[in-house]
Amino acid sequence: MNGKERVKLSKVIEKMNLENLTPDIDVGGIWLNIPEVNRPALQLTGFYDQFDNDRLQIIGNVEYAYLSSLSETERYERYMQLLSSNIPCLVFCRSLQPEPKVIELACKYQIPILMSAQTTSSFTAEVIRWLKVQLAPCIVIHGVLVDVYGEGVLITGESGIGKSEAALELLKRGHRLVTDDAVEIRKVSDETLVGSAPGVTKYFIELRGIGIIDVKTLFGVESVKENQQIDMVIKLEDWNKDKEYDRLGLEEEYTEYLGNKVVCHSLPVRPGRNLAVIVEAAAVNYRQKKMGYNAAKELYKRVQENLMKGDDEDEF
Repeated sequence: MNGKERVKLSKVIEKMNLENLTPDIDVGGIWLNIPEVNRPALQLTGFYDQFDNDRLQIIGNVEYAYLSSLSETERYERYMQLLSSNIPCLVFCRSLQPEPKVIELACKYQIPILMSAQTTSSFTAEVIRWLKVQLAPCIVIHGVLVDVYGEGVLITGESGIGKSEAALELLKRGHRLVTDDAVEIRKVSDETLVGSAPGVTKYFIELRGIGIIDVKTLFGVESVKENQQIDMVIKLEDWNKDKEYDRLGLEEEYTEYLGNKVVCHSLPVRPGRNLAVIVEAAAVNYRQKKMGYNAAKELYKRVQENLMKGDDEDEF
């Protein structure tokens, strides 16, 4: 775990395509550590009890119209009270332009003033969604994450067992790579884990005997993906003839990351097995189960029906 997660305001500005109306203020040292935002409606009336001043503050059409209805002196006082509350920044949506005096106040209190062309609702939803991913609890594990038929498949196993080779074969079959070797897993919610690549190793694969290859350059941009929800885990392990492997799949097995359970299949590796094809089949089978069809249960049902039919025939 990386401890308390946080994200730079400069990264938010870049990602959300915000215009910085106070370029003289250094945003490099400003951080956000919670994904929620605040529209300071009550605060603009002077009510500051329970004020979350560590959140990103947003001025929308309603707040702007209310402030415009005040006298110049009152408006100045309300902005001064807000900007002196040690907030990380103030974002004006719908390309609403703050007055020059507001910019002066912002420079005085060193609070960045930003502007977005998006509607307030759209910007709020998008920035919360993005911040939740960026600020989610995070761990880094050894493995390969690929997008197979839209399902996020995390391939794990000991070094040298064939994870990268399986990923390469999947790429050749039209699937997409998210990350090789190191997978950053973020807990976005109690139901969702999202995997991505560390910036240094993004879109690179290591193949023993060949070296490092650039997947994006070699196979094209359609062969890579920035992040992917983790839907299932394929654990590669050396074939052990004394071990009993699941042959029906009636009972699901799970592994746990950050408190979230993910469906897990242990896949024995031996010469002659096409791992990429098996991973494809596992992904399609998982997708089929989500759509309400379970092949193992269907087979079990047929066997039971045949047994009952046989018992009925014995009675005659």
